Amino acid sequence: MPQDAHHKAAEHHENAAKAHRTAAEHHGKGDHEAGKKHSATALEHSGKAHEASQAAHQKSQQQK
Repeated sequence: MPQDAHHKAAEHHENAAKAHRTAAEHHGKGDHEAGKKHSATALEHSGKAHEASQAAHQKSQQQK
């Protein structure tokens, strides 16, 4: 179902955003080691979000 694919993509986008905010918070406090860790997590989720978004788009196109 395309809607499930869109939900999966949205979850990855939300996880990436949360990790970005957490990374910024740590960097702002001078805790750069934790900031780097959360930045890496954000990058991972961003990549998954991109892949899931592409898959959702393809599934939506097949439904037309």
